[in-house]
Amino acid sequence: MDSPLKYPEKSFIEEMVFSFSRSSGPGGQHVNKVNTKVELRFNINETNLLSDDDKALLFEKTGNKINNQGELVLVSEKYRSQSRNKESVIEKFFEILESALTLPKKRIPIKLSETKKKKRLENKKKQSDKKERRKPPDVE
Repeated sequence: MDSPLKYPEKSFIEEMVFSFSRSSGPGGQHVNKVNTKVELRFNINETNLLSDDDKALLFEKTGNKINNQGELVLVSEKYRSQSRNKESVIEKFFEILESALTLPKKRIPIKLSETKKKKRLENKKKQSDKKERRKPPDVE
């Protein structure tokens, strides 16, 4: 599948802003001393790497991950290592970008043959009759 990204990954990474903080989770005393949690911020409004249409698609499809300043904010604290968390958050960024910018395939409706239509309606009628027979009889 072709990637919808028109520019190399490196130029996106140059516009990313990373911040690090103490992570929760496994690690014991190590967690209390080392900044392993990684937060990635990518300003969608100010980037020149995406067209206006691409930006609109991103806002539409990833609205809950975008703050009021127009920054896409992603966090990773999955691993005990800062470098692995940084790789993880960058990978997550490109997955989100690709899924948001990939347009779904256009559905091509098919025309059913008369026999298939007739058979489908017969099956529906049989099912309806079967369920109708399960009801108790009307008592007057």
